[in-house]
Formats: sequence, C-alpha cells, structure tokens
Amino acid sequence: MYNTRLRQPAEFQSSNLSEGVKDMASASSVRAPEQPTVDKVTGPYQVASTLVKVQTEQREELHNLTNLVRDFVKSSGIRFGLVNVASLHTTSAIFINEWQDALIHDFKSYLSTAISRDLYYRHNDPVWSDCDRRNADSHLRSLMLGISLTLQISDGDLVLGEWQSIIMAELDGPRERSVRLQAMGVAGEGAL
Repeated sequence: MYNTRLRQPAEFQSSNLSEGVKDMASASSVRAPEQPTVDKVTGPYQVASTLVKVQTEQREELHNLTNLVRDFVKSSGIRFGLVNVASLHTTSAIFINEWQDALIHDFKSYLSTAISRDLYYRHNDPVWSDCDRRNADSHLRSLMLGISLTLQISDGDLVLGEWQSIIMAELDGPRERSVRLQAMGVAGEGAL
C-alpha cells in the first residue's frame, strides 16, 4: 500500500497521519505546479488525404518533404488536428531531423556504418529468400528509421521546431516512391 498524500510506503508512515500532513502543509517550499493552458477547439471534423509520388535517382538519397507536407496541410482545410506522413514501402523511411548539408553527409555515413550493405544477410541468400535485389540492408535501415510520422496541425499550419525538417530516405533506389499524406481534425476557422 502506498500513501499518495505522504508519498511514502505505508510501513514508513508516522502513526499520526494528520501530523505528517500538517508538516507538509506548513512547509513554505511546497507549491502546486502551474498547469499549462489548455486550448479546446470545436467544429466539424474532417479528413483530407493524398498520395504523393517521389522519383528517386540513386540507391540511397534523401528528400526534404517539409514544404510539400506544409502545402498539403494548408490546402487541407484542417485548422487544428494531426497530419500523418507515411511511406508505402519497406525500403524507404520517413523521419525528422535538420536539413543541413554536413549533417546529411554524416547521416549517410552513419547509416552505411551502422548497417553495412556488405554483411551476410539471409534475405540476400537464395537458399533462404526469393529476393534477388540483395537489399536486406535497406529493409533494416528502414526498420531502424521508421516509415511514418504523425505531427500536429495548429492554426492551419504544420507544427515543427525551428530546425526540424520532414525527410524521406530512399534506401533501395532508384524507384518511384509513394508517400501517403493524411490530415485529420477540426476544419474551418475553429473556435477557442
């Protein structure tokens, strides 16, 4: 048993419970934490979706999808809600990071070191698999990075931190890739 008022297990409590509470209440350093402001929005619920095609040129490359997703959100009519960005493939990935040339170089280098293309994988072995693309490393990299993101929409715009970008990683190209965008939430002006 745990006494939530005193924040200690029952076996360590003073026999006089009111005494312990009185001591806590009289302590000048005990204050209730400030609660964050909660905004509530009402209005009609709406879902907007589209399928975007991205043509890649190399086996491994990165694409900044931030402006594409932001434009979709702005045109969706959703004022407050969520947007999901999902790759429809097992050898491409969607993630958030900073879009900066040196970091992109470092990222590609890290991926090739973390999951080497040259190691033995059963997926690449005809004894174990019918896949002739020899792309096990691409599947594993996608597994590590993830294939989708869900982000907030506020005031009709995508919510991202200052340096955050939405990035699609091609891990087994060149190919045409499909990325599904779906925004859902309160449509129109919305009332706070």
